[in-house]
Amino acid sequence: MKRAIIIVIDSMGIGAMPDCKDFNDIPECNTLKNVCKFNNGLNIPNMSKMGLGNIDDFQGVNKTDKPIAQYGTMTEKSKGKDTTTGHWEIAGYISEKPFATFPDGFPKELIDKFIQETNCGGVLANIPASGTVIIEQLNDEHQKTKFPIVYTSADSVFQIAVDTDIIPLETLYEWCTIARKLLDDGQYNVSRVIARPYKVINGKPARISKDRRDYSMTPHHTILDDVKNKGGKVIGIGKIEDIFAKKGITHAIHTGSNKEGLELTLKAVKNELELENLAYEKKAYGEPTIIFTNLVDTDMLYGHRNDAAGYGKAIEEIDVYLGEILKYLNDDDLLIITADHGCDPTVPGTDHTREKVPVLLYNKKIKGKSLGILDGFDHVANFIKDWIF
Repeated sequence: MKRAIIIVIDSMGIGAMPDCKDFNDIPECNTLKNVCKFNNGLNIPNMSKMGLGNIDDFQGVNKTDKPIAQYGTMTEKSKGKDTTTGHWEIAGYISEKPFATFPDGFPKELIDKFIQETNCGGVLANIPASGTVIIEQLNDEHQKTKFPIVYTSADSVFQIAVDTDIIPLETLYEWCTIARKLLDDGQYNVSRVIARPYKVINGKPARISKDRRDYSMTPHHTILDDVKNKGGKVIGIGKIEDIFAKKGITHAIHTGSNKEGLELTLKAVKNELELENLAYEKKAYGEPTIIFTNLVDTDMLYGHRNDAAGYGKAIEEIDVYLGEILKYLNDDDLLIITADHGCDPTVPGTDHTREKVPVLLYNKKIKGKSLGILDGFDHVANFIKDWIF
């Protein structure tokens, strides 16, 4: 039975979009090329043999005259450079209206309603900030007041950080749910509310990635809905169920690291996941199947933190697992590797970058070739539709 496996290497862009300046980015943005250059090349033989090196001159990524996959570049139609717009477009929905951003913090009336409905007593920050920095700066005050740290970024996000040793994780999730409702009711057009739990370890705040949750706006119809409505399975690994607000998803499991996400993806490909424990509904599911994985470490741990060395090691780790995944794909499996935006750790700033993304398309029976430059991440949805329907 037909399966499509989508692996999104979060933020692995491959060059600035022509309109990058409209998004406050510079033409020099090229996440993968600059990470390769910083690390004097990357050792990624599996993506190389799929044809990644044929797309552009990425230091250390070999070109091949016998690619095993179809390879190309996708430009973004949606007006954004964030996780939500990128993933939604990959699944077939174009966001023509950009999500709202708040460079001066959120409006007073919104914050006042949030304080009132959560009964949290007050908030700290309410400014655009790097998460790791703002948590370090305000941790002492947070410990004293127990007020949540609320902050945003250049993206459309309402982020809430708390030390879960003083504010229970369940309370943080409840506050995020309230924030999501307030934003929707007020039509603020904010893409995501993000729960940012942390703990103080050896005197220093440390974010707990596995307990992060994203509360997204609900997307319109996508290829995921098509598969679910047909009675098939849509298995979200990582933060996929959050990005799509569970819409179009039948099974989901969160992850605490890329390594965990890759191991779960490999298990899913090998049909070794205990799907009955991951299903939203206890019923029989049929075919076709989409396995949809987000690998967030490249973005969250390395892109936003300007850690080009860590970024490079993360890509190399992905490539190792990719070698294993390729071994277990059968004739009815279509593997698609892509990204959702950029987050170049070598350029000024810590925000996402408006970039093109690579796409690698593999099936044992499909002949490798160049796909050229494709207008729209939604080509992924079209590839899947042609494959499984």
